[in-house]
Amino acid sequence: MMALGCSGAYAMTEPWVSGDEIARHLGVAKDTVYRWIETRGLPAHRMGRLWKFKVSEVDAWVERGGAGDEHGRGAPPSKGGA
Repeated sequence: MMALGCSGAYAMTEPWVSGDEIARHLGVAKDTVYRWIETRGLPAHRMGRLWKFKVSEVDAWVERGGAGDEHGRGAPPSKGGA
């Protein structure tokens, strides 16, 4: 099996992962993953009653700012002081 960071042919054979696995990958609670599907457009695919994820799609979503904190909590301090 190829590593998650590989490119090329791997993208065509990338395995689906579960909500538990994607939560572990992101370092968040599984409830957060499901909330982000509903409120922030986390890329997920419904298979019957289960949600499945492609790690590459989720990573791209994170890099585009999809997991950014919408309320400013945890944001870096602004430059220039208060």
